[in-house]
Amino acid sequence: MQERQVRTLPGVPMVLVLTAATVAACWTMVRAIRDGDLPIAGGIALVVLGVLWCGFFIVQPNTASVLQFFGRYVGVERNSGPRWTNPFYTKKSVSLRVRNFESSKLKVNELDGSPIEIAAVVVWRVHDAAEATFNVDNYENFVHVQAESALRQMATSHPYDAHDGKIALRSHSKEINQHLKEEIEERLEQAGVTVQEARVSHLAYAPEIAQAMLQRQQAGAIIAARTRIVEGAVSMVHMALDQLAEKGVVELDEERKAAMVSNLLVVLCGERGTQPVVNTGTLYT
Repeated sequence: MQERQVRTLPGVPMVLVLTAATVAACWTMVRAIRDGDLPIAGGIALVVLGVLWCGFFIVQPNTASVLQFFGRYVGVERNSGPRWTNPFYTKKSVSLRVRNFESSKLKVNELDGSPIEIAAVVVWRVHDAAEATFNVDNYENFVHVQAESALRQMATSHPYDAHDGKIALRSHSKEINQHLKEEIEERLEQAGVTVQEARVSHLAYAPEIAQAMLQRQQAGAIIAARTRIVEGAVSMVHMALDQLAEKGVVELDEERKAAMVSNLLVVLCGERGTQPVVNTGTLYT
């Protein structure tokens, strides 16, 4: 069941034609009554014209009217303004405007099994009024249900945090939004609906594990910071030893080098400022 254009007549010219015909039928009835005859012809004409007046309908901008004839699909009219067609056609208006909604916060398990809360904003519009009317029972409810189903499926396919080179919900927003859009489009293909945009609007760990996950994230940040500090400290110690040896400032044996390295690492890697100890004796006391 796909959309096809149906031919209807412009409404304004038909108003003029039917108005003139109605006036003529009324004049015929008046003349018949004045002449003492039964106004049969005028009465029949008025009944027919009354039925024809029922053929008018209005198409709003960016809307479509789906026409049926006793249950049989006829076609779709997209031309806006007053229109006229067969008065026995039934008309159903379908909005073609862009619409959006935000899903409820869903509680799902991400790829690693941790419970998370996730929600999304979906921007969509109807591109085929016939499919939206006849292929699904209620296309608006269908869009909402299928979008949440796609969101659940997408959330279970990715981890919350990035590891092992995998696309993560928290760090790869562009890829995640594209995946979500494709998942929704696949489910809405038969409903005549186009998804223009889909993006995650809320993402968080479930309350029961949020504190534990926060501690894990803090631990990871501390480890990463410490790693950078140690790398920098080792580089600085190596540079100090090389420059001391190159310029001949002092000659140190292996034991003294080890002591110097230990002291420098303590100074450079410590969280608090160190208190210096001044040696007033010889170099080796």
